[in-house]
Amino acid sequence: MKMYIPASFRETDPARLHEFIEQHSFGILLTHRDAESVASHLPFVLDRNSGTQGTLLGHVARANDQWKGIDGSSVLVVFHGPHAYISPQWYEATNVVPTWNYVAVHVYGRLRLLADNSQALAALRRTVAEYEPDSPAGWSINEPDAEFVEGLLEAIVGFEIEIERIEGKWKLSQNHDKERRATVVRALQEAGGEQREQIAELMSKACRAKRDR
Repeated sequence: MKMYIPASFRETDPARLHEFIEQHSFGILLTHRDAESVASHLPFVLDRNSGTQGTLLGHVARANDQWKGIDGSSVLVVFHGPHAYISPQWYEATNVVPTWNYVAVHVYGRLRLLADNSQALAALRRTVAEYEPDSPAGWSINEPDAEFVEGLLEAIVGFEIEIERIEGKWKLSQNHDKERRATVVRALQEAGGEQREQIAELMSKACRAKRDR
């Protein structure tokens, strides 16, 4: 399995791909077992220093049957960033078509279940530390009593995915000339909205990076 990525849209810088995962860490875990594909929407934590390309940590509810029979299996995790519709009118040119600009990262690796409760608890602590506000008022996994935590661990299944391959697609109108891209950026900014503004900023950064090379 692989993502269709024309050369002009391909992103290969490991640091940039890791940064994207950390910024858009609510991903989709896709697995395949017994001729059935299953998807779960989950928060992930990236450990950049584990494995050759990093390792993802996560967990699912034990009631979610997706974890059964996939220990050691190859899996795909999809991380999706901002996206926006691009009108052909914005190019101020003829013979152009509507399209969609977006940024996405696909991670491929082998999933290993964390069968030991101590491993699952360590992964849960890292998840809470990643997402809980870093303030005195932030919630800590140490707050509940031991019996509650034990019950929590029985209700989840932790896992880790060592990254074997990672693909990034930055589809930001790079196949058009700079004048057309500039008109699209202006149109997105004028249209407003968080997604459009984020895509406009990414397009501007891509143009600046191209000029600097």
